[in-house]
Amino acid sequence: MDDLVTIAARAGVVGVALIGGALFAFSAFIMAALKRLPDAEGIRAMQQINRTVYTPWFMGPFFGTALLSIGATVVGGTNAGEPWGSTLAAAGTLYVIGVFVITAAGNVPMNKRLHAMDPDDHDAAAYWKRYLVVWTRWNHLRVLASVGSVLLFVESATLVE
Repeated sequence: MDDLVTIAARAGVVGVALIGGALFAFSAFIMAALKRLPDAEGIRAMQQINRTVYTPWFMGPFFGTALLSIGATVVGGTNAGEPWGSTLAAAGTLYVIGVFVITAAGNVPMNKRLHAMDPDDHDAAAYWKRYLVVWTRWNHLRVLASVGSVLLFVESATLVE
């Protein structure tokens, strides 16, 4: 069991680091760059980003890490007496709630609304101004959750005897 926990924790580190790094790029500079563009150009650019994110290179780690994290939450929770149990459960839970759920409930609905807009429409420009602020706040939370989750996955791997 300990070998499987170590493998799962290390896989969690890799998965969360990949996704967290992508999310960090948006918080660190991508959204700021899009904000500097004229509204219609920024909207078009984000619409293209949102269309191209649906690739195996992003969605594989995104969903794969979510599945691994659900498993980590269950295995850690049912082995709370083990030194690694609670830490592994916390790592998985933080990714599932802080990254996956926030994405599904916060960022994706905003992306879908933006996708349906004509970038040259006045209402789109007004939405874009709000989108830049609110979407980025949600993203900052996803980045923080990724950092916490990766640290907890690392810690759980070190606690395996």
